[in-house]
Amino acid sequence: MANIKSVKKRIVTSERRRQRNIAVKSRVKTYYKQAMTALEAKDKDQVKAVLPQALSEIDIAASKGVIHPNSAARKKSSLQRRAAAL
Repeated sequence: MANIKSVKKRIVTSERRRQRNIAVKSRVKTYYKQAMTALEAKDKDQVKAVLPQALSEIDIAASKGVIHPNSAARKKSSLQRRAAAL
């Protein structure tokens, strides 16, 4: 364990950020999975409801630095290509 006060504070803040990042990643995975299942089921109504949320969550995660911007672009592109194919 650290002895220096600033390092102790840093440990606390990094743990707080780690927990927040886990929550954001989990939301992205959840919405991405919901969108993919709707696309695979070819349910246009559900796709219209879930796709904007999934894209928004991916954008939020990328803007916060939780996921890499290229990863976000790849996920969004994948979803949008499949939605356009419907």
